[in-house]
Amino acid sequence: MKELRGKTAFVTGGASGIGYAMAEAFGREGMNVMIADIEAGPLAASVSALQAMGLRIEGVETDVTRRESVRQAAGRVIEAFGKVHLVCNNAGVGTGGRMSEIPERDWAWVFDVNVMGVVHGVEIFTPLLREHGDGGHFVNTASIAGLLPSPGLTPYSGTKAAVVALSEAWAPQLAARKIGLSILCPGLVATRFSESRRNRQAVYGGDSELSGLEKPEVAAGFLGGVAPATIAARVVEAVKADELYVFTHPEYRELVKARFDAILAGFDAADASLVLAALPAREPPAWRR
Repeated sequence: MKELRGKTAFVTGGASGIGYAMAEAFGREGMNVMIADIEAGPLAASVSALQAMGLRIEGVETDVTRRESVRQAAGRVIEAFGKVHLVCNNAGVGTGGRMSEIPERDWAWVFDVNVMGVVHGVEIFTPLLREHGDGGHFVNTASIAGLLPSPGLTPYSGTKAAVVALSEAWAPQLAARKIGLSILCPGLVATRFSESRRNRQAVYGGDSELSGLEKPEVAAGFLGGVAPATIAARVVEAVKADELYVFTHPEYRELVKARFDAILAGFDAADASLVLAALPAREPPAWRR
């Protein structure tokens, strides 16, 4: 998708943070943008603010944990703009805590939003991106935590690792359909991530239960991160270049390399294993070559 002008984008979690910044960035590229969010008030305010900039923006209240809600949102995009070309599965929440002390409902909440929200977006929008024949692109928001898991954010890290793996598996299938895919892996970004519980649905405990991220020092860490507008500009750049992995914090390179070096060391140990030496030589499965 080297040319964005006149095409249509759909962005979940679009009322704030990275989602809002992406909506603005794509709007300034001349795209029509439908932003989706679970919070009705902030959604309406964000739509008004973006429209006041002269951008062609609409909004739809959406709960990404519910497949039917995402399906209805997809219908609103087609109703408003006729086609959809770019889908940003960006809605995400977080929780933290020590091992064995995280409530069961927190696990369900984070996985339903961060993983199933992306699954719903890809499965529902893929036919819509295929049918018009113009090609398209997905941007799935993961996190550097998906490659460098944090002990204090175990559920969040697990979901973002899942988004990375799912996206890697989807990418070649989508490419065969002339649809690109990018995996966004930001580090600390100046958003309200630490306040994720503000929009937690009642079935997961509502906002009456803390999510483990409310400590002032945690919030300050996120607010001191990179500006969402910078992340959004990087996403525009990556979509045009059809990049699979989209990194926004190059300072993590050596940490990620250390992790992969440790993984390769595990293969070195397998090569030296007397137990495995007795097995016949094998080739990787054909689908991985």
